[in-house]
Amino acid sequence: MPTHRKPLILLTVCLAALTINLDTTIVNVALPSLARELDAGTRELLWVVDGYNLAFAALVLAMGSISDKVGRRPALVVGLASFAAASGVAALVDSAGALVALRFVMGVSAALIFPTTLSIIANAFPDRRERAGALGAWGAATGMGVALGPVTGGFLLEHFTWHAVFWALVPVGLVAIAMTLAFVPESRDPHVPALDRPGLLASVAALGTLTWTIIEAPEHGWTSVTTVAGFAVAAVLVGVFVAVERAVEHPMLDVTLFLDRRFSAACGAVTVAFFALFGFIFLITQFFQFTRDYSALGTGLRILPVATCIAIASIAGATLAPRLGTKAVVTTGLVLLGSAFLWISTVTVEVSYAQVIVPQMVLMGLGLGLVSTPATESILQVLPPARAGVGSAVNDATRELGGTLGVAVVGSLFSSLYADRLATLLTGQLDDATLARAQESVGFTDALGARVPGVTAAMNDAFVDGLSVACVAIGLLCLAAAAAAVVALPGRGYVPADETPAEVGR
Repeated sequence: MPTHRKPLILLTVCLAALTINLDTTIVNVALPSLARELDAGTRELLWVVDGYNLAFAALVLAMGSISDKVGRRPALVVGLASFAAASGVAALVDSAGALVALRFVMGVSAALIFPTTLSIIANAFPDRRERAGALGAWGAATGMGVALGPVTGGFLLEHFTWHAVFWALVPVGLVAIAMTLAFVPESRDPHVPALDRPGLLASVAALGTLTWTIIEAPEHGWTSVTTVAGFAVAAVLVGVFVAVERAVEHPMLDVTLFLDRRFSAACGAVTVAFFALFGFIFLITQFFQFTRDYSALGTGLRILPVATCIAIASIAGATLAPRLGTKAVVTTGLVLLGSAFLWISTVTVEVSYAQVIVPQMVLMGLGLGLVSTPATESILQVLPPARAGVGSAVNDATRELGGTLGVAVVGSLFSSLYADRLATLLTGQLDDATLARAQESVGFTDALGARVPGVTAAMNDAFVDGLSVACVAIGLLCLAAAAAAVVALPGRGYVPADETPAEVGR
């Protein structure tokens, strides 16, 4: 491949990755507007975010194999085209239910796009150090999506309605399609076996059941028969998936890969990091707009510190991991991430943004960036370039699994704590029907506070209480993952099975 084409190929796949991550954060900053204008409660907002994440996580493994077989270039074009089309239709709907359905379609499209971008990188940059630099740029594009999404969404919401945040994704997708057709060479693996349909069905059923159970738990009760049965069914389906994958000749996911502790630890680190990030963004956009009364644009600008630091640390992590070892870099990142969330758990409504929240976001962004790129490279080292779609799809699946569960778990935990605290503070001040609506929707409570004295103060107290407990849970999870990384991840001097020491030192 001509050397001069490589920067253009990298630019194209980074734009495609940017488009997907832009979608995640541009929608998050619109959640308060959706709550007000579509009368959406917390559960519906969770589905607006997790409809996308769930479809992405459930299908990304299958889509990685499909792109390997049919060709990465046409797969990327098809994924981008369907993503842009679904975004355009989403801009036209006027109900939360229709928006959730289109978010599922967008998630399916993203599942085809994301593994293809990493697969193209793995084939275009076979040298480890060169590939590490390309992955650093790819990780930085992810950070840029986190950064540009809230700012762009905030600007659009400042001047237009929430529909504009979906219209904005259409031209970005079209530009990425044009660049793909112009710069990305064709590559494929014709020997990829037929799609593992039983494994796909089992994985979709397991992940769908688990996500539904978590999101609906605050409504039914965490100890209710419905919730307990949902978790039991999800566990059985996970067992069925593992059994199916071990029995079929060509599994969608080779579950024996997870017997390699380096591989499983890298996947775990990515899952935890994105669990933390997605859960945080879901809550912080609402915290800024509902309790601090920042505008949508003001909210987007105030998320920039974490997004910028993710981009910077992603590049730094790619440089440091080959020199210091994946273990040292990823463990440090997880410790920084956990410490940031434990610190965030202490915030109050009156906390200083500049003196407290900004340092917290810097710490968090640096931690996530140091985890993401080195752990991604560790996952990709397990498989040869010809099967890069499988390795990249596993990486994408861990990201989206973490993000899906992060939004579901953190959002549902917050919803339960918020509802309980609000009931304690407002029982006797509101009638039962009004209190029930306030417990279901922060947006309703915020509007109610403008008319009923004492409601705003109660909402702020309940929101911070839910945010605090959720952040403690995330922080402890990150520190537990750091301990596991110390034991399992490769240290300095580790040589992948398909490389000689001379190749690593180049």
